[in-house]
Order: sequence, then C-alpha cells, then structure tokens
Amino acid sequence: MYLEHFGLKEPPFAITPDPRFVFLSERHRDALAHLLYGIGQGGSGGFVLLTGEVGTGKTTLSRLLLEQLPENTRVALVLNPRLTPTELLETICEELKLDIEGCRGSVKGLVDALNAYLLEAYAAGLRVVLIVDEAQNLSTDALEQIRLLTNLETHTQKLLQIILIGQPELRALIERPELRQLSQRITARYHLTPLDAAETEEYVRHRLAVAGCERALFSRLALRALYRHSGGIPRVINVIADRALLAAYARELDTVSESLVHAAAREALGLDRRKRRIATLTGLSAVLLLLLVGGLFWPSGGPSPPLGEVAADRPSAADFPVLGQGELIERLAKMDSADAFAAWRRLLARWQVQADEVRILDPARCPATLVSGLYCTRGVANIGRLRTLRRPVLLRLSGAEREGLALLLGIGRTRARLELSGESVEIALGELEALWRGEYFAIWRGPPFLPPNLRRGDHGPGVSWLLEVLEGIDGLRTDELIGPPFFDAALAERIRRFQLAQGLSADGIAGPETLLALTAAQRGGPRLARRVP
Repeated sequence: MYLEHFGLKEPPFAITPDPRFVFLSERHRDALAHLLYGIGQGGSGGFVLLTGEVGTGKTTLSRLLLEQLPENTRVALVLNPRLTPTELLETICEELKLDIEGCRGSVKGLVDALNAYLLEAYAAGLRVVLIVDEAQNLSTDALEQIRLLTNLETHTQKLLQIILIGQPELRALIERPELRQLSQRITARYHLTPLDAAETEEYVRHRLAVAGCERALFSRLALRALYRHSGGIPRVINVIADRALLAAYARELDTVSESLVHAAAREALGLDRRKRRIATLTGLSAVLLLLLVGGLFWPSGGPSPPLGEVAADRPSAADFPVLGQGELIERLAKMDSADAFAAWRRLLARWQVQADEVRILDPARCPATLVSGLYCTRGVANIGRLRTLRRPVLLRLSGAEREGLALLLGIGRTRARLELSGESVEIALGELEALWRGEYFAIWRGPPFLPPNLRRGDHGPGVSWLLEVLEGIDGLRTDELIGPPFFDAALAERIRRFQLAQGLSADGIAGPETLLALTAAQRGGPRLARRVP
C-alpha cells in the first residue's frame, strides 16, 4: 500500500524469514559460526545448541545456514517436533527420503533403516545433519531418542550431527536430571540475544536499503523509540516499523516521526491508549472495583483477598476432590480450546486484569508483553522450582494424546491443587509429574517497556530498576553512581548468585525467567495457597 509513496520495491519489514533481508549483527555471525561448526568436523558428532528469545532471528539463521551447506551434506529438517519418539524417527527418515513403508511404527525398524543409510552416506563421503527447530517443544522421551541416535557410529566417527534450535526454555529442559547424558554431549552452545540500540538503527536502514530505499525514512528519535518499544527483537521491530510506515503514508508524510512509532507500538503490542489513561486516572478505584465484582474474578468460598499480597485461595483442603492420574486424564480428554482460553482468563483475573485488556491469540503461547507493565513468561521448571516461585501459573498437561491447561493454585508436601475447567481439585505430586513435562506460563508485573534481557553493557532505567530490586533481596547497597546506571561485572555476579539460589541457569543475564523470579521475590501479586496437604 505504501511502497510507491516511499519509493520501495517491496515491503521492507515482512516477518517471513527471507535470507535476502537478513541482518547479521556480531552475535548473529557468532551464532551462524556455531551452526557451521556443528556441521563441520569440529562437532565430532555431538549436539550443537542454539537458543534465543522469540523473534530474535533463530529461524532466519537456520534458513541462511541451509543456503551455505557444503555440497556433501544431507539434512533432515524437523520444523514441528511435538511428536512421539516413533513419529520423530519417521519424520527424520522421510526428510532423508528413506523407504520406511515396511517399518512404520517400529522403533527398531526405523533405527535400523536410518543406521543403514548413515553407513552408506559415510562410505560415500557424505555428512548427514539433523536440525530440529522449535526444539523446546520436544518431549523428554523424544529428546532421549535423539540422544540415542548419536550412538550410531563407526570406530572413529559419529554418523549423525545434531543441531537443536529453540527458545530459552530449551536450556532449562536439557538441564533436567533425566537428560544429563544429553547435556554432556553438547559440544557447542550459543544464546542469541536481541539487538542493541545501534544495531537496531543499522537493522532498519539495512532492510530499507534491500527494499530499494536509500534515504532515511525514520527520524533519529523515531529509531530510538523503535528500540525502546521493541527491546531490539527483530520480529517486533518489523511489526512496529511496518505499522509506523503505514501511518506515515496515511498522513501523507515523507518520514516517520517519534510520535508515529509510539502510536504504532501501542497498536502492535495490544496496548489501548484509552484503557491505559482510564487505568492511570482511576488508580486504586479501578482495583477496588475489580475486587467488588468478585463473582467475575475470584473463586467462591471466601472473601476477596486484600490488596498487595494476594492469596491464591482460602478454602480448606477438605473442600477439594482428590483425583487420580486416570481421572485427570479423563478430564483432559474433555477439554478443548475454550477451556484453554478460560484458564488464561482465570490466571489474568488473579492479577486483577480483565481478559479483554490483553491479547491472547494462541493459548499455547503468550506475548512477552501483555499490556504496559504486565509481562508473560513461558518456561520449563520442576515442582521444586514452582515452590520457590510461589506464583499461580498455568501448567500444560498431556495424557492419552490430549493436552490441556490447568491453573496451579497451590503445592503441598504430597499434593498439588489445580483448577480445571473452573473446578478446583487436588492430585498427588507424583501423578501430576507423570502428566506434566515441565512447561508453564506465568504472569508478572514490572516497569513499562522493560527489555526482554538485561545483560553486561546495558544501562538506563531498566538497570536502575534491577539494582533496586536486588538491593531489596540481597541487601547490598549500590554506591552513589556517577552518570547513568551500568550493568557491570559486579551486577552480573549478583544476578548469578540469585539464579543459583533460585535453581536457574546461572548465566548472569536477567532474562525472562530471572526477571520473573526477581519480581516473585517482591511483595504483592497473587501467591500459591499454603494450606495444601
């Protein structure tokens, strides 16, 4: 629509992973080098792990990798890994164009067919690579099956190179005790982080140039606003920039101003200006009104919780039926997408947020920012980690080939309390763990436009907030600063200590799960019930 107006040959900010538009920051070049290392001799048959937040360019890098493969390489690319181990083996064989009609459904038959192919490829001087995208969706059993494929080898060399690409939850998944053998076989790891402010400006100019425009369409202030709203995540940059160009075209402007970027960000991130202004003006009155409408937002059986520290529920344990694993599976079999969206509404209600204020388009995912100051984190944990978090979260349960979302209300010594399809029930922890692969969704509050990651070298209000929160946790006061607050080595060490205490990966980076844990350590917000057996 706006191409002719701005002198563009094609849309510069499409979100499809077109390698022609790829912008390789220093971190992207390093990540690509790690992937190429995994395919070359250096991988020695082990795993190569590439992780990164949603929208940071992992899929684009994988497409670029496919264009740079040596001629003697054969690739099996798995894009949808939410498969059983047998289905995964069938997919790998199909990608390599093997005839498996006689062995479908047989793990032994599929592995034998794959092993025969790998030996033939090795004899012919070919290298075979398995690339699994969205690998955080792999089940524990599927990951173990992939690990077993590395046992296919000659006396001197592994026959299959494996690259796992996924969101940060993949790192936590691989660190689970039952997958320690797989973790030990990872020969190269790389975590892809968002662009910084300077790289964001270069990214925008690069995409405009590829699209046929050499002049500056965004003012310097607009570019800075674009970075603040997007946090340097390329996909979010694309969405906001595209809407801002459309707004400039509609107003017959030649350049995009800072105000247009702000307006585009509000629309793209699902933040309605009118609702935000009303919430700001009414303040405490709005919260009190939500509490008064208890029938809509709070479960029956007790008074509305007070402001500040909100208990997850009030009734005694005797009020809840105790389900066995089979009964829970029967409940899951009856659940559908409406139940999943209802679970989201109930979690939002515990944060005193109405469902129509946020945009949940897919109950299997959540946007990093729901509304200004309200964030969502999708992670992988165990029961002990959720005890430490002490927040109600959504758990993805699976059984009998059906999945459903359950709202975790409390964890006791032997049982967990869940809300399924509007009913509160309890289940033994061991039976819950048999149906839960560790995936959870959590909501938390923080300052508006907090970047997805805070790491060494960052500065600004996000770092100021981080220092303030840590001071309330570890009691270490920050000396008076000269100039803006800076994320230095000392702050990274404090983050690492906090991560170790919380059972998180101690990388010294305040990513989504660390930010969630930091806010959970503060007062305020809903908590898990304490009186659970």
